[in-house]
Amino acid sequence: MSSRGTAAGDRGTAVVIGGGLAGCLAAWALHGVAERVVVVERDRYPDGADFRPGVPQAKHGHLLLEAGQRTIDELLPGALAELLAAGATRVSLSGGLRWLTSAGWLAPYDSDLAVLTCSRPLIDQVVLDRVRAAPNVEFRTGTEVIGLLGDRHTVTGVQVNRRGRRGEETAEIPAELVVDAAGRATHAAKWLSVLGAPAVPRDRVDAGVSYATRFYHRPADAPADSALYLQSHAPDQGRFGVLLPVEGDRWIVGMGGMRGYEPSIQPEEFEKQLGLLRDPCIAETVTGAKPTGPARGFVPGPSVWRHYERSSTHGFLALGDASCTFNPVYGQGMTVAALAARALRDAVRKHGDLGHAAVRETRDAIAGVTRNPWQMAAGEDVRFAGTTGGPSGLQVKVQQRMLDRVLARAVTDARVAAAFHQVAAMVEPPTLLFRPSVLGPVLFGG
Repeated sequence: MSSRGTAAGDRGTAVVIGGGLAGCLAAWALHGVAERVVVVERDRYPDGADFRPGVPQAKHGHLLLEAGQRTIDELLPGALAELLAAGATRVSLSGGLRWLTSAGWLAPYDSDLAVLTCSRPLIDQVVLDRVRAAPNVEFRTGTEVIGLLGDRHTVTGVQVNRRGRRGEETAEIPAELVVDAAGRATHAAKWLSVLGAPAVPRDRVDAGVSYATRFYHRPADAPADSALYLQSHAPDQGRFGVLLPVEGDRWIVGMGGMRGYEPSIQPEEFEKQLGLLRDPCIAETVTGAKPTGPARGFVPGPSVWRHYERSSTHGFLALGDASCTFNPVYGQGMTVAALAARALRDAVRKHGDLGHAAVRETRDAIAGVTRNPWQMAAGEDVRFAGTTGGPSGLQVKVQQRMLDRVLARAVTDARVAAAFHQVAAMVEPPTLLFRPSVLGPVLFGG
């Protein structure tokens, strides 16, 4: 089999590395232009919405922000309705979600903004089922990408190992475009280095965050559309907690901590540490509720933003966690992945092919949708003394001071709370906070 694809700019084959949420959204974005889309996934999918080894974070709480919901429903019309029918819940930001920020509880008000809460496997399954139905999308499960084809200038496909009855079989898949959606486990930097491509610049910040999560049966008299989020308070209180309704009449209760505040998965310690959060509401809510199983831990590792928009290598791009991994506490990852997939769809449709112009435009767009959430998350992470890396200097100090002022005002001012929610939901950029209607009350009160 040839190691090179057909002429650059063709509508031939696109290979997507990774069949998780980001990979499936990327495959869907490409299927209307590429003649053939091959999704290479090292796991074999479970029957139905269940956990699998390749998504260790799936056993922990996930939020799909308002911008993410709108984007997925635009890409896959009706997907949101399918999720709701399967037991997902839209929890209103202003009423259903009680959010204890570093400054206090946000002021209530009427809003259409909501977070979507359900288990991660449910989201993955609804998207996977839709993508599997596309006639030109092929899934190769139980198959692992072990390298890239091409040279320092152009990626022309992938080399794979397939685990089968006859042992491991190595093969090549030529492609006009390779999309890395392999998540935090990406090996793309090493593979590109083997081809002789220049190293891609990256930013890195590590707050040492870790999680402990337990599912509980939700009592029949407990509301199904309410949630709790207790934010940490830097630098002296590095613990945070969430209680989210998920399908199957359950709660997912998560507790996390920055470096030095690591939670325990031991049953007695888990319950004890719930009571050490800034407010006892989560501990009180689950009192008497029956756990469905043991608590499980997760250490996501550092946040890394790989700046592929600065790369000149043809035929390759990355999205999802393979492009940028966020501290999960801010709930941005799935939404940024969805926005990146939409950018990919728009670029290949605009150019009508998988060529370098579409790739370059997509890389720039992915950097654009990543920048604001990265700056907000990294700027908050560096408040904690145990954080390594991350931004510093006057700009980040001004950002932190401004957010402190916004949150302090949002405790009592519904207009400011609404503006903060719009930015947090990623439906508006942070510049919204500098409009006179928000900035005036923040700076001067009244």
